[in-house]
Amino acid sequence: QVQLVESGGRSVQTGDSLRLSCASSGDTFTRYVMSWFRQAPGKEREFVAAISGGGARRSVSDSTADRLTISRDNTKNMVYLQMRSLKLEDTAVYYCAADNSGDLGNRVDEYRYWGQGTQVTVSS
Repeated sequence: QVQLVESGGRSVQTGDSLRLSCASSGDTFTRYVMSWFRQAPGKEREFVAAISGGGARRSVSDSTADRLTISRDNTKNMVYLQMRSLKLEDTAVYYCAADNSGDLGNRVDEYRYWGQGTQVTVSS
């Protein structure tokens, strides 16, 4: 089993930068693909990015990857989402997720473990 705790979400202005963190505990961290999803009010939870234990990455799009970059530190059991040039449409609850399938999945049902989320609010 894996426990995930997100942090770093706050209210920011458009154009700002922000780094979200996800702390993992309970199982061998490097066995897990880690990912970030986000969910805005009234919207479905959507994939942002994923990263394997070895550092392979997948993003929802090239343009998103330019602004929202996933990374991990296996010595600290941490995964991060570095966000830059934030836009109003980035406003959402951001969730950290983990799975041990080995696939860089982009669907909610491909991830077994989830954090409680951290709120990011972007305003003009």
